[in-house]
Amino acid sequence: MGQRAAIYARVSTSDQSCERQVTELTAFAERGGYDVVGVFKETASGASANRVARNRALDLAQARQIDAILVSELSRWGRSTQDLLDTLNRLAGWKVSVVAMSGMTFELDTPHGRMMATMLAGIAQFERDLLSERVKSGLAAARARGKKLGRQPGQRPKSDKLAPKVVQAVEDGRSYRWIARDLGISKNTVLDIMKRRRQKSL
Repeated sequence: MGQRAAIYARVSTSDQSCERQVTELTAFAERGGYDVVGVFKETASGASANRVARNRALDLAQARQIDAILVSELSRWGRSTQDLLDTLNRLAGWKVSVVAMSGMTFELDTPHGRMMATMLAGIAQFERDLLSERVKSGLAAARARGKKLGRQPGQRPKSDKLAPKVVQAVEDGRSYRWIARDLGISKNTVLDIMKRRRQKSL
């Protein structure tokens, strides 16, 4: 009996199909002697956090029902370098490897795997630093154009949105503590809403 494996295929848009990936991965599994116990397909952008099929594959791994996850390439699996590193670490804890169709196997409990993890961690840090620099540069450029950043004084979007519910609950005799807990806001926010309400009434 070969290693148990799950096939994971993903495309980015609805006008694409996973079938080619599945066909190629099925042939790859046969050549490698894997016993395929699940095929997971989904349509989601590379950056999407809502990966239902991928989560189902991870559930199989956590339940120790598979030994490997087969993908056409790593970009099909990871949303980002950091996400890839995080999921590889989780899978390593369950003794499950990720195998790309190129034949490259990612097992973080091997010397080669640890080297890859170190490289991925470095790349992830570089991506974070690059993003931070871009954000800082963008903010500086916006300030240079005279644009005001962040929430301006007097702007309370969440508080203003919930104000009618707070007022109604107070009129219904609810305590400030109960209202805060029910609406998921702080007691001070409830106090501020009622204070502004009284000031408007004057």
